Amino acid sequence: MRVIAATHHNLEQRVREGSFREDLYHRLNVIRLRLPNLRERAEDVPLLARHFLASSAKQLGVEPKRLAEDALAHLSRLPFPGNVRQLENLCHWLTVMAPGQVIDVGDLPAEFRGQAAGAASDWLAGLEQEAERRLTRGETGILDSLTRQFERALITRALARTGGRRIEAANLLGMGRNTITRKIQELGIEEKGSEQFSEGER
Repeated sequence: MRVIAATHHNLEQRVREGSFREDLYHRLNVIRLRLPNLRERAEDVPLLARHFLASSAKQLGVEPKRLAEDALAHLSRLPFPGNVRQLENLCHWLTVMAPGQVIDVGDLPAEFRGQAAGAASDWLAGLEQEAERRLTRGETGILDSLTRQFERALITRALARTGGRRIEAANLLGMGRNTITRKIQELGIEEKGSEQFSEGER
C-alpha cells in the first residue's frame, strides 16, 4: 500500500513540540517533495487555468471556455492565497457564470477584478516572484542583474519627470549629481533618447 500525504504544517516543528507523533512522521517522511505556492510559480497559472476550464466543461457537458490574454496576464499577477484550489474554484465559477466563450478581465468575479490594482502595484511581491523564477532556473548573478534593472527604471522615470534635468532627478532620488551621471553612463540610459537630456547638465 502507498500513502501520499500533504500538509501545510511544519511537521518537524510539530514533532519537537510533541503535537505530532515522531514515529508517524518518520513513517510518512520517505520521499519528500516541496511544492511551491502558486504565487511563487506564476508561470504555471495559464496552464493550470486552461486545464481546470477544460475539466469543468467536461464535468458539465459544455464547450470549454477560453481566457483572453489580458485575463491570463491578470490572473498570473494575483497572489492566490487559496493556492491551486482557489484557481480551480474560479475556473469552475467562470465555466458556469461567464457570459461568453472568451473570458476577459471584466468577466472575473469582483473580488478578483478588485485585486488588479493592488497586485499590479505590489512591486515587492513581483520582485520576489521574479527572484524565485530565476533561482529555480539556476541563474547566477541575480542580484547584480535585478539591481541594474531597478536602478535603470528609477533613473529613467526620474529623468522623465524632470524633463531630463539631472540635478533635479538626482535630488528626487536622493543621490548626487556625479552619481546619477555615472549611473546613466553605466546603465546605458544616455544612448536611448539622449537628446531629451539638458545640454547644460551633461
